Amino acid sequence: MEGGLPGLIAAIAEILGWACLLAGAFFCLVGGIGLLRMPDTFTRMHAAGVTDTMGAGLILVGLALHEGFTLVTVKLALILLFIVFSSPTATHALAQAALAGGLTSWRKGEPRDSAIYSTGPGPSDAEKAAGREDPPSKA
Repeated sequence: MEGGLPGLIAAIAEILGWACLLAGAFFCLVGGIGLLRMPDTFTRMHAAGVTDTMGAGLILVGLALHEGFTLVTVKLALILLFIVFSSPTATHALAQAALAGGLTSWRKGEPRDSAIYSTGPGPSDAEKAAGREDPPSKA
């Protein structure tokens, strides 16, 4: 029987590689749709972060399984390690910068684009009742 066990292992690695590639492509597709469908910056950052980590990670694992154990696989593993640590950190830093810049999150019942263009807290209910839509200036 030619091929034997190594041939079987190669076939299993090939199947698992394709499964990881397809799952990674699925995560990237769903993440891209999420970027378009989510109502505000923070939920869009979440969709992008998951896409970066899971989508690209599964694609890299699939490529590594297709390649076998070579120098290319070591490079793919280093890229995967970099993505796993840098993507959540970058997403967190971006969210902190958005919060520090005064960007507010979307709340149920608001128009979908209201949180994107908001630069801080809006007028209070008392100011709205008094007819003053703009908060007083601090100058």
